[in-house]
Amino acid sequence: MRAGKKRKEFWGLLSANLVLTVICLGTLIPILYAASVSFNAQNSLLSSDFSFFPKELTLANYRAVFTEEPVMGWMKNSLILAVATVGISLGTGIPAAYVFSRKSFPGRKAVLKVLILLYAFPSLLSMTALYKLLSPMGLINTRAGLIVVYAGTMAVFALWNLKGYFDTIPIELEEAAKIDGASSRQLVTRVILPLAKPSIAVTAMMVLIFVWNEYVFAINFMTGEDTYTLAAGLYSLQASETSGSWPVFSAASLLVSLPVLIVFFALQKNMTAGLTSGGVKG
Repeated sequence: MRAGKKRKEFWGLLSANLVLTVICLGTLIPILYAASVSFNAQNSLLSSDFSFFPKELTLANYRAVFTEEPVMGWMKNSLILAVATVGISLGTGIPAAYVFSRKSFPGRKAVLKVLILLYAFPSLLSMTALYKLLSPMGLINTRAGLIVVYAGTMAVFALWNLKGYFDTIPIELEEAAKIDGASSRQLVTRVILPLAKPSIAVTAMMVLIFVWNEYVFAINFMTGEDTYTLAAGLYSLQASETSGSWPVFSAASLLVSLPVLIVFFALQKNMTAGLTSGGVKG
């Protein structure tokens, strides 16, 4: 009977692994398709003579990204926005999350509910109000204006995500550190933050991905090719199906994905623990 149970478990795990493998391979198809188009010497995407394996391989499309299109300038804009937004979001979200997790004060639950309501509010509906608020301050068509919008949005996300993780850290650890003579600063920097490193890594990664891919605010608050972010700039490459180049667009799309992939693999050790232990907790 035990042998039959083990056999059933084996076949169950094998089936699950096969299904997950097929799903993972399926998600790679668009990436492989974009890679195929990027090496294609012909400007074709969906044509009768298109082949998944290009008949004429070329690196000209990748050279065009660096020499003919201002992709590096768009990447610079996105990097500045991403670094600033991640820094501000974590700089405000970490202390706020710790306070809401550990301290009890009047209006605490009400403030948390208001914050989550604001975060859930559709960004499209707030665009007009944000435009009118930023316009008199001269923040339209500037990186600072987008940083304000992005940081204001993602700081709330950072607060809630990190608060959920701080809630899982036993308060007895802090009490033991206090008994050993740790100051309030040492308590946070040497006890709480090292334990919360996985959740901080995940939060930073989520903020980075949001800024890297955000399109709606970038295209409406930034005008002019020099001020475009990657999302807005890549769209402009294919704004016209007749004049655009799909191979160059595909090459640029693959290249601009590399920084996020590098950061992801650098934080991979902390990602699993952060994703499983974090989350929103009231």
